[in-house]
Amino acid sequence: MSVPVALDHKARTYSLAHAYWLARAADLSYKDKATIEKQAHDWGFDRVRHHETRFTPPFPLEDTQAFTMAGNDMIITAFRGTEPAQIRDWLSDATTPPWPGPAKTGYIHYGFGKALESVFPEVRDTLKEYRTNDQTVWITGHSLGGALAMLAGARLYLEEPKLLADGVYTYGQPRTCDRLLAAACNKGFRQRLFRFVNNNDIVPQLPPEPAYTHVETLRYIDSAGKVHETMSLLGGLADRAKGMTADAFAPASDGVRDHSILKYIAALEKNLA
Repeated sequence: MSVPVALDHKARTYSLAHAYWLARAADLSYKDKATIEKQAHDWGFDRVRHHETRFTPPFPLEDTQAFTMAGNDMIITAFRGTEPAQIRDWLSDATTPPWPGPAKTGYIHYGFGKALESVFPEVRDTLKEYRTNDQTVWITGHSLGGALAMLAGARLYLEEPKLLADGVYTYGQPRTCDRLLAAACNKGFRQRLFRFVNNNDIVPQLPPEPAYTHVETLRYIDSAGKVHETMSLLGGLADRAKGMTADAFAPASDGVRDHSILKYIAALEKNLA
């Protein structure tokens, strides 16, 4: 796969180029272990560790998966997501009990809390072990993986300040928490936490408000694939309507199509051209 710009291991601030590479890492989390390890080494990371937990019924997810790759200057942890059909009913269930937020700050969706708790101690300990050269730390994920990435970043910020991530980038992330935790993240992660939403992607619209909400820092990808740092309410509504009419034969499926991580990667690549 050709790339528009090389991965900058010394990156420390927001850029579309870095967002592109973290989206690539989020996509890589869906691959098998051998593919992840080969790609990580090809990207210049010399250490890789996989994080995985299996669940038992009736919990609706089969497992939580993530990986951490580390080099001399940068560490990236990427959480794997899932398909919309697998989590839509679960996220829409208003009866789901809340789970205490990091450091007892607000609350989060029970499913996210349980899924993250199953791997977080290992992720945290891996970051402590691998961060031997004051490397930057980046956390990423798509879909469910985006929710886990955001909450992992929040836990590190509130519970392990020395491991404060230099950036958390999510793609197609569902709502994860209440307004109290969102406000804490907005304050602590100013210019560190970026939430990408592609046009009519259905997953960021779940779980329902007002119980759950999003952090403030939005990067909106319009129906033409352009990334916006700001978008008015009316402008966003008009663009979403435009996106729904792009496929006259299946307008209702636009929200599922727009959720694909490959759509996010293609849009970011287009913005780098």
